[in-house]
Amino acid sequence: MGWMRRLAAAAGAILVGWLGGPSLFGGGDAAAAPALWRVSDADSRIYLFGTLHVLSPKAQWRTPLYDRVLEEAGAVWFEADLTRGDPETVRLLFRRYGSDPDVPLSRKLPPADVQALARQTDLARIEHLRPWAAALMLSVRPSLGRGATVEAGADMAATRAARAGGKTIRAFETLEDQARMYASLPQAAEIRYLSKVVRERARRRITLPPGPVTLERAWLAGDLSRLGSSALEADNPALYDALLRRRNLAWADRLAAEMAGGGTQLVNVGALHMAGDDGLPALMAARGFTVERVQ
Repeated sequence: MGWMRRLAAAAGAILVGWLGGPSLFGGGDAAAAPALWRVSDADSRIYLFGTLHVLSPKAQWRTPLYDRVLEEAGAVWFEADLTRGDPETVRLLFRRYGSDPDVPLSRKLPPADVQALARQTDLARIEHLRPWAAALMLSVRPSLGRGATVEAGADMAATRAARAGGKTIRAFETLEDQARMYASLPQAAEIRYLSKVVRERARRRITLPPGPVTLERAWLAGDLSRLGSSALEADNPALYDALLRRRNLAWADRLAAEMAGGGTQLVNVGALHMAGDDGLPALMAARGFTVERVQ
Protein backbone atom coordinates (compact mmCIF):
# COMPACT_ATOMS: atom_id res chain seq x y z
CA MET A 1 0.00 0.00 0.00
CA GLY A 2 1.45 3.39 -0.99
CA TRP A 3 2.14 6.09 1.54
CA MET A 4 -0.34 8.45 -0.09
CA ARG A 5 -3.22 6.15 0.76
CA ARG A 6 -1.91 5.74 4.30
CA LEU A 7 -1.67 9.51 4.51
CA ALA A 8 -5.28 10.01 3.49
CA ALA A 9 -6.45 7.70 6.22
CA ALA A 10 -4.11 8.28 9.10
CA ALA A 11 -2.59 11.72 9.00
CA GLY A 12 -5.31 14.13 9.62
CA ALA A 13 -7.18 16.67 7.58
CA ILE A 14 -10.70 15.59 8.35
CA LEU A 15 -11.53 17.08 4.96
CA VAL A 16 -10.24 13.84 3.51
CA GLY A 17 -12.90 11.66 5.02
CA TRP A 18 -15.81 13.78 3.82
CA LEU A 19 -14.71 13.40 0.22
CA GLY A 20 -15.30 9.73 0.77
CA GLY A 21 -17.18 7.11 -1.09
CA PRO A 22 -15.71 3.61 -0.76
CA SER A 23 -12.52 3.49 1.23
CA LEU A 24 -9.24 1.71 0.75
CA PHE A 25 -9.42 -0.44 3.83
CA GLY A 26 -10.26 -4.07 4.24
CA GLY A 27 -11.05 -6.31 7.14
CA GLY A 28 -12.13 -5.26 10.58
CA ASP A 29 -12.52 -8.45 12.51
CA ALA A 30 -9.11 -8.54 14.16
CA ALA A 31 -8.80 -8.06 17.91
CA ALA A 32 -8.66 -4.31 18.46
CA ALA A 33 -5.91 -2.53 20.36
CA PRO A 34 -5.05 0.72 18.57
CA ALA A 35 -2.19 2.69 20.07
CA LEU A 36 -2.86 4.87 23.13
CA TRP A 37 -0.40 6.94 25.21
CA ARG A 38 -0.66 8.57 28.63
CA VAL A 39 1.06 11.91 29.20
CA SER A 40 1.29 12.81 32.89
CA ASP A 41 2.74 15.06 35.54
CA ALA A 42 1.94 15.41 39.22
CA ASP A 43 -1.74 16.29 38.78
CA SER A 44 -2.67 16.01 35.09
CA ARG A 45 -3.14 13.25 32.53
CA ILE A 46 -3.67 13.61 28.83
CA TYR A 47 -4.23 10.49 26.76
CA LEU A 48 -3.20 10.51 23.09
CA PHE A 49 -5.17 8.26 20.74
CA GLY A 50 -4.27 7.95 17.06
CA THR A 51 -7.40 7.53 14.95
CA LEU A 52 -8.32 6.42 11.46
CA HIS A 53 -10.77 8.92 10.03
CA VAL A 54 -12.37 6.33 7.73
CA LEU A 55 -13.18 2.77 8.83
CA SER A 56 -15.28 -0.16 7.78
CA PRO A 57 -18.51 -0.48 9.77
CA LYS A 58 -17.35 -3.89 11.05
CA ALA A 59 -14.23 -2.49 12.74
CA GLN A 60 -14.35 -3.07 16.51
CA TRP A 61 -11.73 -0.73 17.92
CA ARG A 62 -13.03 0.49 21.29
CA THR A 63 -11.32 -1.28 24.17
CA PRO A 64 -12.18 -1.30 27.90
CA LEU A 65 -9.19 0.97 28.49
CA TYR A 66 -10.28 3.51 25.88
CA ASP A 67 -13.81 3.53 27.29
CA ARG A 68 -12.48 4.03 30.82
CA VAL A 69 -10.33 6.96 29.67
CA LEU A 70 -13.29 8.47 27.84
CA GLU A 71 -15.41 8.14 30.96
CA GLU A 72 -12.74 9.82 33.12
CA ALA A 73 -11.95 12.62 30.70
CA GLY A 74 -13.33 16.05 31.44
CA ALA A 75 -12.52 17.28 27.94
CA VAL A 76 -12.15 15.40 24.65
CA TRP A 77 -10.07 16.85 21.82
CA PHE A 78 -10.33 16.37 18.06
CA GLU A 79 -8.57 17.82 15.05
CA ALA A 80 -11.73 19.66 14.03
CA ASP A 81 -15.42 19.74 14.91
CA LEU A 82 -16.85 16.96 12.78
CA THR A 83 -20.38 18.18 13.25
CA ARG A 84 -19.44 21.03 10.91
CA GLY A 85 -18.00 18.68 8.30
CA ASP A 86 -21.02 18.10 6.10
CA PRO A 87 -20.35 17.60 2.37
CA GLU A 88 -21.78 21.01 1.42
CA THR A 89 -19.38 22.79 3.76
CA VAL A 90 -16.48 20.86 2.29
CA ARG A 91 -17.58 21.70 -1.26
CA LEU A 92 -17.65 25.38 -0.39
CA LEU A 93 -14.18 25.18 1.13
CA PHE A 94 -12.87 23.42 -1.95
CA ARG A 95 -14.40 26.08 -4.15
CA ARG A 96 -12.65 28.79 -2.16
CA TYR A 97 -9.26 27.19 -1.50
CA GLY A 98 -9.01 24.32 -3.95
CA SER A 99 -9.98 25.85 -7.29
CA ASP A 100 -7.90 27.61 -9.92
CA PRO A 101 -10.15 28.89 -12.72
CA ASP A 102 -7.23 30.52 -14.55
CA VAL A 103 -4.75 27.67 -15.07
CA PRO A 104 -6.14 24.18 -15.90
CA LEU A 105 -4.79 21.27 -13.90
CA SER A 106 -3.46 19.56 -17.04
CA ARG A 107 -1.15 22.52 -17.71
CA LYS A 108 0.55 22.06 -14.34
CA LEU A 109 1.36 18.36 -14.53
CA PRO A 110 4.04 16.55 -16.57
CA PRO A 111 2.52 15.12 -19.81
CA ALA A 112 2.90 11.52 -18.65
CA ASP A 113 0.95 12.24 -15.47
CA VAL A 114 -1.77 14.01 -17.44
CA GLN A 115 -2.16 10.93 -19.63
CA ALA A 116 -2.29 8.64 -16.59
CA LEU A 117 -4.78 10.91 -14.84
CA ALA A 118 -7.03 10.94 -17.91
CA ARG A 119 -7.15 7.14 -17.78
CA GLN A 120 -8.19 7.22 -14.11
CA THR A 121 -10.90 9.89 -14.11
CA ASP A 122 -12.80 12.33 -16.26
CA LEU A 123 -10.15 15.02 -16.56
CA ALA A 124 -12.64 17.66 -17.67
CA ARG A 125 -14.45 17.38 -14.32
CA ILE A 126 -11.34 18.21 -12.27
CA GLU A 127 -9.48 20.64 -14.57
CA HIS A 128 -10.52 23.54 -12.33
CA LEU A 129 -9.00 22.02 -9.19
CA ARG A 130 -5.67 22.88 -7.68
CA PRO A 131 -3.29 19.89 -7.51
CA TRP A 132 -3.72 19.40 -3.76
CA ALA A 133 -7.51 19.23 -4.05
CA ALA A 134 -7.37 16.77 -6.93
CA ALA A 135 -4.89 14.64 -4.98
CA LEU A 136 -7.17 14.47 -1.94
CA MET A 137 -10.18 13.52 -4.04
CA LEU A 138 -8.30 10.78 -5.84
CA SER A 139 -6.66 9.41 -2.71
CA VAL A 140 -9.98 8.74 -0.97
CA ARG A 141 -11.62 7.12 -3.97
CA PRO A 142 -9.42 4.13 -4.69
CA SER A 143 -10.68 1.16 -6.62
CA LEU A 144 -9.89 -1.11 -3.67
CA GLY A 145 -11.78 -1.39 -0.42
CA ARG A 146 -15.40 -1.99 0.43
CA GLY A 147 -17.78 0.30 2.19
CA ALA A 148 -15.69 2.14 4.75
CA THR A 149 -16.97 5.60 5.64
CA VAL A 150 -16.19 8.65 7.74
CA GLU A 151 -19.35 7.94 9.75
CA ALA A 152 -17.79 4.66 10.91
CA GLY A 153 -14.38 6.27 11.48
CA ALA A 154 -12.89 6.52 14.95
CA ASP A 155 -13.16 10.32 15.05
CA MET A 156 -16.86 10.40 14.31
CA ALA A 157 -17.60 7.50 16.67
CA ALA A 158 -15.63 9.16 19.45
CA THR A 159 -17.42 12.47 18.81
CA ARG A 160 -20.80 10.77 19.18
CA ALA A 161 -19.69 9.03 22.37
CA ALA A 162 -18.27 12.22 23.86
CA ARG A 163 -21.44 14.17 23.13
CA ALA A 164 -23.61 11.40 24.57
CA GLY A 165 -21.48 11.48 27.72
CA GLY A 166 -21.85 15.25 28.09
CA LYS A 167 -18.14 15.85 27.64
CA THR A 168 -16.56 19.19 26.84
CA ILE A 169 -15.43 18.93 23.22
CA ARG A 170 -12.46 20.90 21.96
CA ALA A 171 -10.86 21.16 18.53
CA PHE A 172 -7.36 22.15 17.50
CA GLU A 173 -8.48 23.51 14.13
CA THR A 174 -11.43 24.36 11.96
CA LEU A 175 -12.10 22.74 8.61
CA GLU A 176 -11.18 26.05 7.02
CA ASP A 177 -7.84 25.96 8.84
CA GLN A 178 -7.20 22.60 7.23
CA ALA A 179 -8.17 23.81 3.77
CA ARG A 180 -5.89 26.84 4.18
CA MET A 181 -3.06 24.55 5.24
CA TYR A 182 -3.24 22.67 1.95
CA ALA A 183 -3.75 25.88 -0.03
CA SER A 184 -0.56 27.34 1.47
CA LEU A 185 1.61 24.56 0.03
CA PRO A 186 4.22 25.61 -2.55
CA GLN A 187 2.95 24.70 -6.01
CA ALA A 188 5.85 22.31 -6.51
CA ALA A 189 4.79 20.37 -3.40
CA GLU A 190 1.17 20.29 -4.61
CA ILE A 191 2.22 18.91 -7.99
CA ARG A 192 4.53 16.35 -6.38
CA TYR A 193 1.64 15.27 -4.15
CA LEU A 194 -0.76 14.79 -7.06
CA SER A 195 1.85 13.09 -9.25
CA LYS A 196 2.52 10.59 -6.47
CA VAL A 197 -1.18 9.79 -6.12
CA VAL A 198 -1.61 9.37 -9.89
CA ARG A 199 1.41 7.09 -10.19
CA GLU A 200 0.39 4.93 -7.24
CA ARG A 201 -3.08 4.49 -8.71
CA ALA A 202 -1.52 3.56 -12.06
CA ARG A 203 0.70 0.94 -10.41
CA ARG A 204 -2.25 -0.63 -8.61
CA ARG A 205 -3.93 -1.24 -11.95
CA ILE A 206 -1.11 -3.53 -13.07
CA THR A 207 -0.08 -5.24 -9.82
CA LEU A 208 -1.59 -8.06 -7.83
CA PRO A 209 -4.15 -7.24 -5.13
CA PRO A 210 -2.67 -6.30 -1.74
CA GLY A 211 -1.92 -8.90 0.88
CA PRO A 212 -4.10 -9.56 3.90
CA VAL A 213 -2.41 -6.97 6.14
CA THR A 214 -4.31 -3.77 5.42
CA LEU A 215 -3.98 -0.38 7.01
CA GLU A 216 -7.10 -0.91 9.07
CA ARG A 217 -5.79 -4.19 10.46
CA ALA A 218 -2.38 -2.70 11.19
CA TRP A 219 -4.05 0.20 13.00
CA LEU A 220 -6.25 -2.15 14.99
CA ALA A 221 -3.11 -4.00 16.06
CA GLY A 222 -1.39 -0.79 17.12
CA ASP A 223 1.32 -1.19 14.46
CA LEU A 224 2.65 2.31 13.78
CA SER A 225 5.43 1.07 11.52
CA ARG A 226 3.04 0.81 8.59
CA LEU A 227 1.88 4.41 8.69
CA GLY A 228 4.70 5.71 6.52
CA SER A 229 5.62 9.09 8.01
CA SER A 230 9.30 8.68 7.16
CA ALA A 231 8.43 7.95 3.52
CA LEU A 232 6.31 11.09 3.37
CA GLU A 233 9.09 13.19 4.89
CA ALA A 234 11.62 11.91 2.36
CA ASP A 235 9.35 12.12 -0.67
CA ASN A 236 7.65 15.49 -0.10
CA PRO A 237 9.28 17.48 2.72
CA ALA A 238 7.08 20.55 2.26
CA LEU A 239 3.89 18.49 2.55
CA TYR A 240 5.27 16.65 5.58
CA ASP A 241 6.19 19.95 7.23
CA ALA A 242 2.75 21.48 6.65
CA LEU A 243 0.61 18.43 7.33
CA LEU A 244 2.48 16.96 10.27
CA ARG A 245 5.47 18.76 11.78
CA ARG A 246 4.07 22.28 12.15
CA ARG A 247 0.62 21.11 13.24
CA ASN A 248 2.08 18.70 15.80
CA LEU A 249 4.28 21.44 17.26
CA ALA A 250 1.28 23.77 17.60
CA TRP A 251 -0.85 21.04 19.16
CA ALA A 252 1.91 20.02 21.57
CA ASP A 253 2.20 23.62 22.76
CA ARG A 254 -1.54 23.75 23.44
CA LEU A 255 -1.46 20.43 25.29
CA ALA A 256 1.54 21.51 27.36
CA ALA A 257 -0.48 24.52 28.48
CA GLU A 258 -3.36 22.21 29.39
CA MET A 259 -1.01 20.16 31.58
CA ALA A 260 -0.65 23.20 33.84
CA GLY A 261 -4.14 22.45 35.11
CA GLY A 262 -5.39 19.21 36.57
CA GLY A 263 -7.56 16.25 35.70
CA THR A 264 -7.81 13.97 32.66
CA GLN A 265 -8.26 14.82 28.99
CA LEU A 266 -8.42 12.65 25.87
CA VAL A 267 -6.97 13.61 22.47
CA ASN A 268 -8.21 11.89 19.29
CA VAL A 269 -6.26 12.84 16.15
CA GLY A 270 -5.04 11.03 13.04
CA ALA A 271 -2.68 8.16 13.79
CA LEU A 272 0.17 9.56 11.72
CA HIS A 273 0.37 12.45 14.19
CA MET A 274 1.65 9.94 16.75
CA ALA A 275 4.55 8.52 14.74
CA GLY A 276 8.25 9.25 14.97
CA ASP A 277 10.30 12.05 16.46
CA ASP A 278 7.78 14.65 15.28
CA GLY A 279 4.82 12.75 16.74
CA LEU A 280 2.84 14.03 19.70
CA PRO A 281 4.15 11.42 22.19
CA ALA A 282 7.77 12.35 21.38
CA LEU A 283 7.05 16.07 21.48
CA MET A 284 5.32 15.84 24.85
CA ALA A 285 8.21 13.80 26.25
CA ALA A 286 10.63 16.46 24.96
CA ARG A 287 8.66 19.03 26.96
CA GLY A 288 9.46 17.16 30.16
CA PHE A 289 6.29 15.16 30.72
CA THR A 290 6.14 11.44 31.49
CA VAL A 291 4.88 9.62 28.39
CA GLU A 292 3.93 5.94 28.43
CA ARG A 293 2.31 3.82 25.80
CA VAL A 294 -0.52 2.11 27.64
CA GLN A 295 -2.18 0.26 24.73
